[in-house]
Amino acid sequence: MNHSSKPILVFKYGGNAMTNNRLKKGVVKAISELKQKGFAVVVVHGGGPFIRDALRRAKIESEFIDGQRQTSVDALVYVEETLKGRVNSELVGLFNAAGQRAVGLSGKDGKTVIAKKRIHHSERNGKMVEVDLGQVGDVHQVNPKLLHLLLNSDFLPVITCIASDAAGGDFNINGDLFAGNIAGALNADEFIVLTDVDGLLSNKDLSESIISRANEQEIAQLKAEGIIQGGMIPKTDACLEALKTGAERARIINGTKPGQISGLFENKQIGTLIEN
Repeated sequence: MNHSSKPILVFKYGGNAMTNNRLKKGVVKAISELKQKGFAVVVVHGGGPFIRDALRRAKIESEFIDGQRQTSVDALVYVEETLKGRVNSELVGLFNAAGQRAVGLSGKDGKTVIAKKRIHHSERNGKMVEVDLGQVGDVHQVNPKLLHLLLNSDFLPVITCIASDAAGGDFNINGDLFAGNIAGALNADEFIVLTDVDGLLSNKDLSESIISRANEQEIAQLKAEGIIQGGMIPKTDACLEALKTGAERARIINGTKPGQISGLFENKQIGTLIEN
């Protein structure tokens, strides 16, 4: 049940729309306008490009295994510092400058997200082996109480994807899946994933080949055909996770076109709607 009297929108913000300052301001302005129209808004973000820079500066090697960054205890210090101290803090500043009352959080605050260590299996020489990704976690559970308190008092929570496990160990969690779980736990009216393309495309080189809606079976089919691949896999998984855990609708849109955010509730066909 949605505890807020207003419809709740959860945005997953990341990718190139985060690294270009003019775009960042456009995204913040468009999201702020939706809040002014009467929506309760939560923004969840990662920060891949910034983490890459921070680890490079710290001379910490970080290997990717099946698209996931292996994260040592040392690396996690820089990951958290970057996400919380730099990316989160800057986003909060931009939302506040746009007239909002933004609050910066990670999953650790208020024990909003409890993590569990991710057990990853990878194929090596035709055999499945368990690979230790270090401080990489999955969402074990979400307690949305703090978020409801903030939303009901008209704050705009800005959350980054770091969380602790029950014993207090810290983990970096894939931002898309972290966001999908938050959207589910809040029973969001819409979970909106901002990416760098107009939605799911049946031909990645043709923007007009957009798939306007898809359900779980169709997504499984598109994965099998290799149409959904790479970074789009966790995004579609996150949408399905959000729907499974309580969100009403999920949508993938182009965050590099802030006009798509503004047009979301104007009865226009925007992005790919993912439904049960």
